[in-house]
Amino acid sequence: MTIRSRHETVTFRHPFHIRGIARELPAGAYEVVTDEETIEGLSFEVWRRVATMITVPAEGGRGGMMEMHAIGSVDLADAQAADASVAND
Repeated sequence: MTIRSRHETVTFRHPFHIRGIARELPAGAYEVVTDEETIEGLSFEVWRRVATMITVPAEGGRGGMMEMHAIGSVDLADAQAADASVAND
């Protein structure tokens, strides 16, 4: 089994909530890491998502410290959609 990690930056224009994190997060750019593994036994390469994590400022804003939280990919998509709908109001 092969595992890979994809890194992307996701930007929120407004403060937001995401399931799995009990506090409101400030607007800004966030690093999202998605881990994927291969599905073996097929005649072509297929990847399956096994984890999605987001890096956020530590609670209380302690000196630039960061925390990494496991989140659902659907929850991330929902938070992005909610942020986009606020921008279009």
